Amino acid sequence: MDVMHRARRVELLILDVDGVMTDGGLYYDPSGNIHKRFYVQDGLGIKLAQEAGLEVAMVSGLDQGAAAARAKELGIVEYHGGHLRKLPLVTGMLSRKGLCLEQAAFLGDDWVDAPVMRRVGLPMAVADAQPEILDMALWVSRRPGGRGAVREAIRFLLQAQGRLQAMWEKWDG
Repeated sequence: MDVMHRARRVELLILDVDGVMTDGGLYYDPSGNIHKRFYVQDGLGIKLAQEAGLEVAMVSGLDQGAAAARAKELGIVEYHGGHLRKLPLVTGMLSRKGLCLEQAAFLGDDWVDAPVMRRVGLPMAVADAQPEILDMALWVSRRPGGRGAVREAIRFLLQAQGRLQAMWEKWDG
């Protein structure tokens, strides 16, 4: 089955956070609080996906307030932080939604993402992912994590599903 056929079946895009939605950096202030940087075009892409009927979820190995706040701001209901073992969480989420693994895409960057990527219908990676993750991915962004890779993945999925032009026309009109 080719990547376009797999992309057409996707109903849920699951995003890793650190290194995918962020540049992977952990910014510490003098009090020891961690701050993260999110790319605004990725956020708009997530809103476009949601408007087009593509659900987006976030699953992170770390449990930081910044990611939870970003998920809430974007209207992402399925945010799960602090899960290094992501596969049980993802399979449970899909089961609750009545979806199968083939209906999910996962955008990852590091080894912790490998178990999920091996199982979903469309494994995706950011351009600066670890080599093993790049090898597993059927689709790889040109942009690095935290710098537009999420938006690029969403554009690809919406284009494959024939929804991108209609979304553009809503904004262009």
